Amino acid sequence: MAAATKPTTQAWVAVPGGTFTLGSEQHYPEERPVRRVDVAPFWIAAYAVTNRQYADFVADTRYVTVAERPLNPADFPGAPKENLKPGSLVFTRTPGPVDLRHLSQWWTWTPGACWRHPEGPGSGIADRSDHPVVHIAYDDALAYCDWAGAELPTEAQWEAAARGGLDGATYVWGNVPERPGQRLANFWHGDFPWRSDPGYGHTARVGSFPANGYGLFDMAGNVWEWTRDWYESEPQNGPSCCSPDGPMGSPDAAQPQFRIPRRVLKGGSFLCADSYCRRYRPAARRPQMVDTGMSHIGFRCVRTEPPD
Repeated sequence: MAAATKPTTQAWVAVPGGTFTLGSEQHYPEERPVRRVDVAPFWIAAYAVTNRQYADFVADTRYVTVAERPLNPADFPGAPKENLKPGSLVFTRTPGPVDLRHLSQWWTWTPGACWRHPEGPGSGIADRSDHPVVHIAYDDALAYCDWAGAELPTEAQWEAAARGGLDGATYVWGNVPERPGQRLANFWHGDFPWRSDPGYGHTARVGSFPANGYGLFDMAGNVWEWTRDWYESEPQNGPSCCSPDGPMGSPDAAQPQFRIPRRVLKGGSFLCADSYCRRYRPAARRPQMVDTGMSHIGFRCVRTEPPD
């Protein structure tokens, strides 16, 4: 694997076409079945989109992200008035150990939280210009890609790229978990969600950890990344898994009150902990409602034609 390096304005990496092994039978049910998928050659950004890059886009287009837009009370019947202000969900450390079955203990709806203010009013990105942009909803990522002459990856493209030529490997670096003292990815090191080792528990500058075999950085951890695919709980070797032309992602059966469709996120984030969510692996996937960004969700772009 290549050593960590300082990010450039935009660097593209060619991913060869071929037949790739996707999914896993050994971890979470939604990663099954293991399947062989044909992927045409494409180019993918070496880094997730950064705050600096997103700021350039906003300055050029005056785009307003979903987290910054006023909410329509009619869309949220019964919601407390204080929750109807523009904002987003922010990770908040707990004061001590908690029951990991209840996510609401470390996620806080925060009015004013957005890509410019990742922890809410009073926070900023002046010292995080090369960190991945966060609080990005699906349309926010799509708008940036359109401006940049690029696209969001399909799930198959993303996973094929993340594996870096190690077909079927558990991690982006191989089959052996990170050993003590190694720094291979930005996932939670410590006791989730209240205590982390120094240097962890938050986003890191892109390129701070080693690249995979293709020269791609942060394909494990740091921030979850949007793909174009609708989410289905059991991916198949067909359009419902690896093509944005498949059926609309089903609402979450565990949250039937929310009828908002979901797309696939890949890659895990700085909040993935071995004791709770070992999803900083290429096969891992999770659903995300398309209208919702959070403080650990970003994206990167792909192109099907050679970059200029």
